[in-house]
Amino acid sequence: MSLASSYTRLAPLYDTVVAAASRGARRDSLSHLPRTPADVLLTGVGTGLDLPFLPPDHRYTGLDFNAAMLARSLPRASGLDYRAVRGDAMRLPFADASFDCVVLHLIVAVVPDGAACLREAARVLRPGGAALVLDKFLSRNRPAPLRRLLSPLAGRIATRLDVVFEDAAAGLPFAVVSDETAAFGGWFRQIRLLRT
Repeated sequence: MSLASSYTRLAPLYDTVVAAASRGARRDSLSHLPRTPADVLLTGVGTGLDLPFLPPDHRYTGLDFNAAMLARSLPRASGLDYRAVRGDAMRLPFADASFDCVVLHLIVAVVPDGAACLREAARVLRPGGAALVLDKFLSRNRPAPLRRLLSPLAGRIATRLDVVFEDAAAGLPFAVVSDETAAFGGWFRQIRLLRT
């Protein structure tokens, strides 16, 4: 089963499984959006679980590779300046320096190449722009044999379990502003990055 077909099948259940578990962490991360009107990219917007927590004063672009997930985001965008774009988080269909902020919630560990996802976020961010990351990451020095063993199977169905953020972000033009535990005993981290 491909990741695309897996997420098409998961789309009707995604909200039930993910919404409650991630609500608080999403809200906390999104509290760091720019304070003045800005162009904001939601990479991997999925069914739009972030949308209810967004202030109405920004211009939002929600990108997802899955049409079924993207269609479910549209009703949640009521009252927002929002456009939905189908595309690949590892090859964003936007010009360099197009956005003031990129939101990367539960996407870096989902795509096959988290480093490419972060590299594209850096490319489309304007200098001084922020990237808000929320995902499950392994600590560099943590063995986690069970997570590493299950990751190939989990990655085919929904998400990878073995992504080390520091490795994926190595060499990219980002400064880490904050890095905090977000949920599930440290499996999830909330990371704020500044585009240098």
